[in-house]
Amino acid sequence: MDDKLIAVAVGDDGDIAPHAGWASKWMVYVAGDDIGVSLAWTLELTRIGSLHEWHVRGEGDRHPLHDVDVAIAGSAGEGVKRRLFERNTELVTTTETSPLRAVEAYRAGKLGAGLAHEEQHCLKGGVKRPND
Repeated sequence: MDDKLIAVAVGDDGDIAPHAGWASKWMVYVAGDDIGVSLAWTLELTRIGSLHEWHVRGEGDRHPLHDVDVAIAGSAGEGVKRRLFERNTELVTTTETSPLRAVEAYRAGKLGAGLAHEEQHCLKGGVKRPND
């Protein structure tokens, strides 16, 4: 297996954020057979820089998550998953709460699926947005 960059959306409590689009913090791990898993850096996004805003603007501009191989969050819509995949970033969802356990489970092919994405909940502000 080649080394991969795996970003995990993280909430204020340190657990995996429930929604990829509004996550303001992403922990980026480098993972590989020879090196194991280690934290490489964190991304701090503003509201306008959030994945949700990038997706709904539809401008095609680059996003920091385009530099990772895999992104993990609690939920995400099919549209944003598809748009990230077009830039070679796989977005997966999970009910796992620990960022490190999620990365390890992903690498082992055992990451449990996340909850269904609720578009109305997302668009009506049902989740906490960064910098609100």
